Amino acid sequence: MAKPVRVRRLTEQEGQKLQRIVRRGSTSTVRFRRAMMVLASAGGNTVPVIANLVQADEGTVRDVIHRFNDIGLACLDPQWAGGRPRLLSDDDEEFVVQTATTRPTKLGQPFTRWSVRKLADHLRRNVARPIRIGREALRCLLARRGVTFQRTKTWKESTDPDFDAKLDRIEYALTERPDRTFAFDEFGPLGIRPTVGSCWAKEGKPNWLPATFHRTHGVTYFHGCYSVGDDTLWGVNRRHKGAVPSLAALQSIRAARPDGAPIYVIHNLSAHKGSKIRRWARKNKVELCFTPTNASWANPIEAHFGPLRQFTLANSNHPNHTVQTRELQRHLRWRNQNARHPDVLAAQRRERARVRSERGIRWGGRPLAAAA
Repeated sequence: MAKPVRVRRLTEQEGQKLQRIVRRGSTSTVRFRRAMMVLASAGGNTVPVIANLVQADEGTVRDVIHRFNDIGLACLDPQWAGGRPRLLSDDDEEFVVQTATTRPTKLGQPFTRWSVRKLADHLRRNVARPIRIGREALRCLLARRGVTFQRTKTWKESTDPDFDAKLDRIEYALTERPDRTFAFDEFGPLGIRPTVGSCWAKEGKPNWLPATFHRTHGVTYFHGCYSVGDDTLWGVNRRHKGAVPSLAALQSIRAARPDGAPIYVIHNLSAHKGSKIRRWARKNKVELCFTPTNASWANPIEAHFGPLRQFTLANSNHPNHTVQTRELQRHLRWRNQNARHPDVLAAQRRERARVRSERGIRWGGRPLAAAA
């Protein structure tokens, strides 16, 4: 039996980049959907589940996963073809890209960054390998090869000594015990303000939201719980975050499996490391699977926070926290009732068949006695 198609283990930089794309949703639709495919696959979801989550063909999901395993995050960008023959060879383009990504001071130039004009002049006057290229052609070449003008950023990587061990434990829970595995996380703060988003509108007549200057409602935090096996998401808004609301969320997870058998909870909050929560977890047979430090992307609930933000917070103008919480709960009820997980769909069909059988009604809608 062939192994299921799944992405390789993500590096810290890859996980953080995918998490930013899915949470913010401020990129192109193609990159957003492909990032959701990769992040959902890393969270243990199968190809059919991911295909239903992003409304794509299963073959497309498999292609994206295979390309990610081969070339990494470059798989997020589609490779468009066409156009007139290139005037530069592959080696020439590679030399241009290498020059553009090298600090000018290392090449003897008296500035800290390239402009398009300076880079084109340097390539044309290069004695060892002169390359004549116009500024617009140079700009298009760099964009085609994935080199863009960006702000310099700092970076960090996990210093967790148990990095691999924690990821191995999370992978074991997702693959070997999915029916008893849950994920917990929070996002916020959630303020009361008009939030820009996107929607369908007539061309040239966008949907407008008012601006606000005085915000006196305070903030809340959404504490979300996700059942991996049931594909069910629930949560609650709290005024504060800390050990008390975290323990309440863990208790709701334990109540979802009241049989007393062990369960696994994946999370990345430092509030869960308190002695009170640890004692409660040992007493109630709850194994706390911590994500590595600075690696919250390993939490499978992250792939489900993106749609929750996009369809309840983006393009909204809630008057207060009560309405905002009500809309969040409405979306969660709709999401769970319109399950896309194949196992959940099959269970719902079996339940509907059982109810109809108990009522003596066939699928055609007529009573069994009348049909006889």
